[in-house]
Amino acid sequence: MPSLNMRRSWRSVRRLRLGMPLRSVLSSLPPPKKIPRTIENTRELDETVCRPDDEELFAGNDADEFSSILKYGRTPKVLITTCRYNSTRGPAFISELLSVIPNAHYYKRGTYDLKKIVEYANNNDFSSIIVVHTNRREPDALLIIGLPDGPTAHFKLSRLVLRKDIKNHGNPTSHEPELVLNNFTTRLGHRVGRLIQSLFPQNPDFHGRRVVTFHNQRDFIFFRHHRYIFETKATKQTDSKSKKTKDVTDENISQEKVIARLQECGPRFTLKLISLQHGTFDSKGGEYEWVHKPEMDTSRRRFFL
Repeated sequence: MPSLNMRRSWRSVRRLRLGMPLRSVLSSLPPPKKIPRTIENTRELDETVCRPDDEELFAGNDADEFSSILKYGRTPKVLITTCRYNSTRGPAFISELLSVIPNAHYYKRGTYDLKKIVEYANNNDFSSIIVVHTNRREPDALLIIGLPDGPTAHFKLSRLVLRKDIKNHGNPTSHEPELVLNNFTTRLGHRVGRLIQSLFPQNPDFHGRRVVTFHNQRDFIFFRHHRYIFETKATKQTDSKSKKTKDVTDENISQEKVIARLQECGPRFTLKLISLQHGTFDSKGGEYEWVHKPEMDTSRRRFFL
């Protein structure tokens, strides 16, 4: 059955053919669909937004710190460690990170300085370091260091939900996951996205049906880990021939329909970029590419990623 808008447009065409005035025809047309105003589509203009025809951006991708991994030339190898004072939920969060990131290895921090850990990781062919910081027995920050030349990204971690606390959660397999990065539109967001991308292998195993998502919205990066589940459901349909012949007993034909759904595997958390530093970690003499400051939060429609 045609919709109301289709019938209105057909009536207007008939009136136009019959010589009706154009004003009356336009008045009978349905009004255009309005686009709701949101914070995202009314964001402030940013000169650093990446464009598809930006040749300088793509030329820089071939020579940055992540090109050796993202060009399939090097397999990522990630070292995961903690701060010096670990928490009760820290080990559980790290064990779930090990199941999310392929080829990741956990090393106990002990009393080693972070510069010594960077030196050790470089000597053992690691490509990245992830440091889980804790505060009041709760993980509250992530430090991601690209090796051997950086950069170092400091993220605030919040709203952590472990796998066991997610209702109807699934258990991930050992297949290499598919990575999804959303809304990293600026130069800074593009660089942060490539840093996150360098943690994962670039040849996902689609048979495992695993998906790892980093979704940026209003400079908050939401992390989710899912797996696809395909289910077949039988649907019954009445045969049209039996209706035409007016048989007393209707013949029901069962058909199988494949339905896809997502099952969350966990963990679930949110990241907020605090700083991006040139090179590996250096708290005293390091040169920063970008640092978040309180005076940057004067407008709700100003985003940096």
